[in-house]
Amino acid sequence: MVKAKILPQKISSVQELQVLRRLVELANSELDLQTVLQETVKTVAQITKADSVFIYLFDEQREHLVLLASKTPHKKELGKITLRVGEGLTGWAAQENNTVMIAAGAYKDARFKHFDVLPEDQYEAFWAAPVEFKRQTIGVINIQHKKPYEHPAEIIDLISLIARQIGGVIANARLYEETKKKAGQLDSLVKVSQSITSQGYLDEILNLIVVVTAEMLNSKICSIMLLDEKGRELVIRATQSLSDAYRKKPNLKVDNSLSGQVVKTKKPLQIYDVRQEQNYVFRDLAVKENLTSLLAVPMVVKDRAIGIISVYTKTPHAFSEEEINVLQMVANQAAVAVENTNLMGEALKAKEALETRKLVERAKGILMKMSNLDEAAAHRLIHKKSMDSCRSMKEIAESIILMEELQKR
Repeated sequence: MVKAKILPQKISSVQELQVLRRLVELANSELDLQTVLQETVKTVAQITKADSVFIYLFDEQREHLVLLASKTPHKKELGKITLRVGEGLTGWAAQENNTVMIAAGAYKDARFKHFDVLPEDQYEAFWAAPVEFKRQTIGVINIQHKKPYEHPAEIIDLISLIARQIGGVIANARLYEETKKKAGQLDSLVKVSQSITSQGYLDEILNLIVVVTAEMLNSKICSIMLLDEKGRELVIRATQSLSDAYRKKPNLKVDNSLSGQVVKTKKPLQIYDVRQEQNYVFRDLAVKENLTSLLAVPMVVKDRAIGIISVYTKTPHAFSEEEINVLQMVANQAAVAVENTNLMGEALKAKEALETRKLVERAKGILMKMSNLDEAAAHRLIHKKSMDSCRSMKEIAESIILMEELQKR
């Protein structure tokens, strides 16, 4: 067995005070979550001389731990690597709210979770320290060394103190971000409401809605799909995606798709990773376009679903109840816009039909008088002329009326 090394390392009272002072500064001045996390990583790395420092935080549902900060560059992995509660050494530390400390051969531990994209998985020494806030674990700090290593007691005490103290700073930063997010959502909902009450065309309104919604929920793609006339298929009507492959994807069968279930049940549907969902129709497209989590909600008006609004994220994301409710509000407003447009269209058609009928009745009267025809014969004559000339009966009627007016002059 490889014997773990204890490197000569002393923490002076001055250094300890400097660390604590930095935590106080973060608590009093820094509200950006990513800055707080990176400063914490930097501080921990300086104290422990670690080769790797990771910070995982729980998502809103506390179902997954998400990698959000790292000492080494992992831009593509941040926000994408997740662990379920209890999964891996990190998940175990979070679940038990207990420290995990392995001096050598950490990657051989039965609980260890391997990620191909993380070379740190081959490091020998591993230390997982739970991050707490109000006696509840909100995340985990991982500290790793390439070679076997045991941390001195004074380092362990200081890092444990940091893990406890930084929890409040992280919670405040998250609260600040959530407040900003809610303010942005309110502004976006106002824009959606204004678009619905505008005199714009439906396509313009729906396109504005998907753009605003994608920005509001920080999603890669937002789309609106409406039922076709027969109610059997969902057709993309608006999306802010620039991908031709996504825009031109086939219609979805209501009876044979997850989106169709949303219409049938009139209930929201969320999928953590569509690339792993067997019943998701466009898995290949999701992989190509880097689509991960999906939230789809029904567009309901007068207790009738007429379509859905869907949003996709680039990284795994468990949608909160608040996010679902916000998207449902948008969907219902969009449904009203569609319904109002349809009603306006029907009203215009009815008005045009009435005008056509009046003109045809007047034209029939002229023909009956001029050619000594009965009403049925006059109607047949107008209809035949319409069919032969490929012109509407309204146009034929207007021609007859115009001819009579010219004869009177």
